[in-house]
Amino acid sequence: MASSISATGFKGGFGMSSFMVGEEYGMLAKTMRNHVRVAKPVRMAPMMKNVNEGKGLFAPIVVVTRNIIGKKRFNQLRGKAIALHSQVITEFCKSIGADSKQRQGLIRLAKKNGERLGFLA
Repeated sequence: MASSISATGFKGGFGMSSFMVGEEYGMLAKTMRNHVRVAKPVRMAPMMKNVNEGKGLFAPIVVVTRNIIGKKRFNQLRGKAIALHSQVITEFCKSIGADSKQRQGLIRLAKKNGERLGFLA
């Protein structure tokens, strides 16, 4: 009785009955050929975009300005404006004695408000 159970607790054998041979394997191979996928569909890489793009009070003005002066120059000006606004927030926080966590929260709030108003369109 103990000789039929191995050390791992596996009962049974590896006989030929557990493998497909002959006609069974041939039939399975024929049916599976029609169901094999050749390639995966191409998936676009995710892009970080503003979910409110094109929305907001100032979005049309921002889009027209970007089209007039060009994307590169527009992004340079936008970066300078954002940096200047962050400096103003930092100076304000210093003057009222706010810690860096509160300052970071105000900068995030400014970003969220800019998105809602359409400045980041």
